[in-house]
Amino acid sequence: MKVDGPLLGDLRDVGAHAARMEADGYDGAFTFEGPHDPFFPLVLAAEHTERLELSTAIAVAFARNPMTLANIGYDLQTFSEGRAILGLGSQIKPHIERRFSMPWSRPAARMREMTLAIRAIWAAWQHGTPLRFEGEFYRHTLMTPFFDPGPNPFGAPRIWLAGVGPAMTEVAGEVGDGFLVHPFSTERFIREVTWPALDAGLARAGRTRDGFEVSYAALVVTGDTDEQIEEALDVTRRTLSFYGSTPAYKVVLDAHGWGDLQPELRTLSKQDRWDEMAALITDDVLDAFCVQGPPEAIAEIVRARYGGLIDRFALNVAYAAGPARLARVVAGFHPAT
Repeated sequence: MKVDGPLLGDLRDVGAHAARMEADGYDGAFTFEGPHDPFFPLVLAAEHTERLELSTAIAVAFARNPMTLANIGYDLQTFSEGRAILGLGSQIKPHIERRFSMPWSRPAARMREMTLAIRAIWAAWQHGTPLRFEGEFYRHTLMTPFFDPGPNPFGAPRIWLAGVGPAMTEVAGEVGDGFLVHPFSTERFIREVTWPALDAGLARAGRTRDGFEVSYAALVVTGDTDEQIEEALDVTRRTLSFYGSTPAYKVVLDAHGWGDLQPELRTLSKQDRWDEMAALITDDVLDAFCVQGPPEAIAEIVRARYGGLIDRFALNVAYAAGPARLARVVAGFHPAT
């Protein structure tokens, strides 16, 4: 099982951070679209590393268009010498319409078409295939030599799609190279909902699981002292309560019979009652969503719980764990032989 880590911090520090991650044994580094652009850090990481796979987990797809994403992914693939992974997610309607001022409609169908459009653009550049993509949401029919970068010596990057519900998950199985399991997921949900949907998408495309990767950024609670553990638990409860307030994620709570928790969290979120939200995350909920244990034990716990369900484990900590402590977690995924 591969292990990936977050590439965070000031852009001026990213190169050194990525180099340390590579030295510590990480297989990949990922960014996410939060307060900063998710692509700039990957360029710096590519410059300072040799083997780390570099992914966005995620970049908001609907904040951009297929041509923009095709350009960014293609250039990053070239600069990283074949280590780029374009991880895309839909976000939710309020953010797309009110934060990004972009259109929202039928997200699963739109994501499917966006992925196919990106691949059509890459085929035009890589193989000289005439660009004739005409879909319901996107239309790309113009590509002149001046704007054509030509064949990429490392091929096209991989596209991983993120999702929660079955519809988007099926799209990932049909047209993606991999799937990014949302942090607000559980072993039961992955087993009973995620994989059946992925298999349905793979079957629709006549594909098998061979070469298809599943990455899960489960929340990790770890530490060396009681104080560190308490800090991790508090921040993680707050993170779960925030995720749980989202209507689109109620399907995960439903799988455990906890569906009534979602509207309660949502009501409190609208009133800015964040402390009360965190208090609703019981130990049972925390145990289902999180991996908890000493740094050296995390890898064993992950294998026992998710072995056979995921190919990559992305370390997801919402608190200041420190690189040295996380390096001890990573070492467990690659024990000395």
